[in-house]
Amino acid sequence: MVEQDLALFEVALASAEGTGEFQWFGFTSFHAVQRRFAEDGLIGPDGGVLTVTYGGECAGRVEWFPSTWGRPVTSTCWTLAIGLLPAWRGKGIGTAAQAALVDYLFRNTRAARVQAFTDVENVPERRALEHCGFVLEGVVRRAQWRDGGWHDQALYSALRPGDEAL
Repeated sequence: MVEQDLALFEVALASAEGTGEFQWFGFTSFHAVQRRFAEDGLIGPDGGVLTVTYGGECAGRVEWFPSTWGRPVTSTCWTLAIGLLPAWRGKGIGTAAQAALVDYLFRNTRAARVQAFTDVENVPERRALEHCGFVLEGVVRRAQWRDGGWHDQALYSALRPGDEAL
């Protein structure tokens, strides 16, 4: 992540057109992101944000953050998120970026599980997750408030290679 990319993301996050219909949660302050960028470049032990590039241009970002399914000491996994700039959507770039991040996390952290969730109606993201090895685990009903209503989320996971049979 470089400062120039951060400015692009700030503009994109300021509108529904910039985020896409499944990621617009209303207007929010970007100050916390700017502060964290100044402190650690948006990469730390509790996750991070990386720029997705294509052909040398900024295409968007991928993020990872910890989630727990019980006690944090024994039940933490990574959750992925992605946001591509409008001009780069639908070109397979997000699939490649998410697959690369999953590979990175399994190679460089002890996580046995990486998960992602998306709106059940976000068919392009669901396909992208499946193409990079995620398996649908189920639907979390009324999990996300957005655009004046509750939305169901499809929950996906990828397991560390070799751990599937455990």
